[in-house]
Amino acid sequence: MGFRVRKSFRIAPGVRMTVTPKGIGVSAGVRGARISAHSSGRVTRTVGIPGTGISHVKTISPGTSRKTTGASPRSGSASGSAGPAPKAAPGLFAPKWEKELYRALVARPSAGDLPRIGFEFEQARPLAALFEATRGAIPHGDLPRALELLAWLFATGYDPARDAFVRKYLPDTSFTLGIADGVEAQLPLDRDTIGLLLAEVQQMTGNIAAAVDVVEQLEPGTITAVSLAELYALQGRWEEVVELTESLRNEDEAATFLLIQRGVAFREQGFPEAAREAFREALRVRTRPAELRHRALIERGLTYLTEGKRAMARKDFEKVLAENSTYPGLREHLERFDA
Repeated sequence: MGFRVRKSFRIAPGVRMTVTPKGIGVSAGVRGARISAHSSGRVTRTVGIPGTGISHVKTISPGTSRKTTGASPRSGSASGSAGPAPKAAPGLFAPKWEKELYRALVARPSAGDLPRIGFEFEQARPLAALFEATRGAIPHGDLPRALELLAWLFATGYDPARDAFVRKYLPDTSFTLGIADGVEAQLPLDRDTIGLLLAEVQQMTGNIAAAVDVVEQLEPGTITAVSLAELYALQGRWEEVVELTESLRNEDEAATFLLIQRGVAFREQGFPEAAREAFREALRVRTRPAELRHRALIERGLTYLTEGKRAMARKDFEKVLAENSTYPGLREHLERFDA
């Protein structure tokens, strides 16, 4: 899955404008709760979980399609959109579990009702567990409960993408997951997303080995590669990091992160020149998020230090200092030059 390239500007307190190759968007709100509108007409509501990198995205208005069919726009014929289809809702004769789950997830969202619904109705249990974890347990810091729910859900093999309830009532629902510093991915409701959520919670609780075991079971792709590279690095499995990042070019934010991890792996293996090549490629695209650029500069500076190139190291550290004087650990790195 690709990662979007975008520029974001603050235009008023709590309001940001985002420019992408596909148009312009404006978002407003506070940390953890924002409404976003795009020039295509698409409107979304995002409710985040501060400190976790996890958020839930709901499409309020789908906007207009970019696909064209029939006569060209210059032919003079006019074609109008019928507008967004009415939102589906359980009918009069829908089963009770469906009505209760719809009420708790869509009509009047209430994480507090989900444990009861999951306990009383077997058909609702998987989705109730997923949203209890993401809307209830994690936001309230109950990581053991979140771990219990997500581990059970992953072990059952449940795939929300095949769930008729999801297809009917939650077709535009997705999660935005911070899978590494400076890298976010908007994920659909599917089994891989459950796995990544589970791995994230396992990492938060310090069980890195279990997180690796889960991610290694997921479909290979950019997102899983980013997650695995970070986890392998935490375990000091540098050979695996190098193998995972072979033949990589800086095509998106995820690739930038992977190149940084590749450079760190080479440095830790005693190959500083190869490490600097990886960092050079990571820094080649100057429009990457500041978190990624700063991380690459810090890691390259540390590599210069291993080579005894103190002036070059200080130059990289001071580049970060000029943009973010509060970068974690930066002051400690600079203090080395005062000794």
